[in-house]
Amino acid sequence: MLLLRRCSGLTPFGPLTPLRPRAAVAAEWRTLRLLSGGSNSEDQRWRNAGYSLSWRRALAGLLAGTGAVMAYGLNRHKADAASVAVTPQNSQLRVFSQEEVTKHRTLQDGVWVTFNGSVYDITEFVAMHPGGDKILLAAGGALEPFWALYAVHNQDHVLEILSEYKVGELRAEDRKKQQSATSSDPYSADPERHPALRVNSLKPFNAEPPTEILSDSYVTPSAIFFKRNHLPVPKVDPASYELQVDGLPGGGLKLSLEDLKSRFPKHTVTATLQCAGNRRSEMNAVKQVKGLNWGIAAISNGVWAGARLRDVLLAAGYGPHTAQWARHVQFEGLDKDVTGTTYGASIPVNKAMSEEGDVLLAYEMNGEPLPADHGFPLRVVVPGTVGARNVKWLSKITVSAEESDSHWQQNDYKGFSPTTDWDTVDFKSAPAIQELPVQSAITVPAPGASVLRGDQEVTVKGYAWSGGGRQVVRVDVSLDGGKTWQVARLKSGDSGETPKPSPPPGRAWAWKLWELTLPLPPDTRQLEIVCKAVDDSYNMQPDTVAPIWNLRGVLSNAWHRVKVTIRDAE
Repeated sequence: MLLLRRCSGLTPFGPLTPLRPRAAVAAEWRTLRLLSGGSNSEDQRWRNAGYSLSWRRALAGLLAGTGAVMAYGLNRHKADAASVAVTPQNSQLRVFSQEEVTKHRTLQDGVWVTFNGSVYDITEFVAMHPGGDKILLAAGGALEPFWALYAVHNQDHVLEILSEYKVGELRAEDRKKQQSATSSDPYSADPERHPALRVNSLKPFNAEPPTEILSDSYVTPSAIFFKRNHLPVPKVDPASYELQVDGLPGGGLKLSLEDLKSRFPKHTVTATLQCAGNRRSEMNAVKQVKGLNWGIAAISNGVWAGARLRDVLLAAGYGPHTAQWARHVQFEGLDKDVTGTTYGASIPVNKAMSEEGDVLLAYEMNGEPLPADHGFPLRVVVPGTVGARNVKWLSKITVSAEESDSHWQQNDYKGFSPTTDWDTVDFKSAPAIQELPVQSAITVPAPGASVLRGDQEVTVKGYAWSGGGRQVVRVDVSLDGGKTWQVARLKSGDSGETPKPSPPPGRAWAWKLWELTLPLPPDTRQLEIVCKAVDDSYNMQPDTVAPIWNLRGVLSNAWHRVKVTIRDAE
């Protein structure tokens, strides 16, 4: 829930008078609702909507994702006749028992909550809550278990806003009981992470490797492989772990981790995973979007091993009759929010069942058991497909005629026209992202770096990849902003390795690293280094970001540009 400050008759959408059309206000609240499960970056969420910095901080500090349970609203509900309204001039606070607070759990009786021993009345904000009626989960009780999911709640400006809606104090004995029952931090069991990672959010944890080392290794070490979590990392006992397979004749199938290892052949696939929001920061530079402010490193390459999804579905009863009606395979993870809602996604059944699709139920990453951040003990690896469909901590597979109804399948990870905004967006009108477009980026040199004139040349490095198994066949590099081009050398492995043979058509799941050394031009003090990739379908990257800008900042794949200064020897 988010409680909004009343200030001189203003709301986050402008003055209370003159009144705005009800439809416009409703559309804006629908917009906010879509942010559940999103990022913790405060400024980027709201700047493009025209909100002031203080409003952006207030809103973003509380609307951090699915399960956030503060309420939005335009007017503070007055306490009932028995309550004492609290103003800066009124220090006489009424003391309420927990029993009295618990009576206020419905719109008819009023909706009250407690926090740190104080009591707040949020009745009139319920209708404006972006998360719908999930706000009522906290009604009559404490906010602490809900706020614990998102650390951004615990900031001074959030507490200041909340304080304005205080109607009293909780009785001392009830406060003691509540404190003893307060839930622990759901992120306290998260694994340790490598200190080199560049963190975009701590809770949930999202981070990317430093760009300067991203292209040092063809296979990204697990410790610095980019991390994309939507919820706390679940702790799973591999001995009692069980995978449920539903939607097929025979009542389904339950498999232990040992079953997956012993009953099905082990397959190994080298595949690159990329977040849909990779390079979102470049879209933010054009116009602010909503989401984590990823740089160019929300992408990594790994060696995955496990059972083929196809083999498991066949063992569970998939057959010719199923193929007549099945259209999707849904996945559900063990990571969940405070409401019990788990992360979910789905892929087309044709991808899941194809012998050339190489979809794995992976239990190994880079030759070791999956790390906790990457889905231990089991995850789906869907080569060539956006990272959001590669569900971690897999608990359930369902063959279905319908897509997953998960928020992340239905109301996120979709692309729109640059003209679509949060007032007009209809998430149902766009397909869920599956295969990603062709991509490349410069990892060396870094933006703002300098090279010595005396070195006479500059070495440029980077990565390139395309979704859907399409192989990158060329990377062009320019030192003058795209006026002239040279072709980079592509690498499908580390230096010293035996060159890997070309993959079968349509199964180029791994990235290409590339490198090019060029002489420094004599008559310039600054280089604008640009790269662009071409895949085997002759798809090419667009030259600028503006035509592909979209309100969620996904699918960012314009030419990557890095400016470098040439300096004389000191």
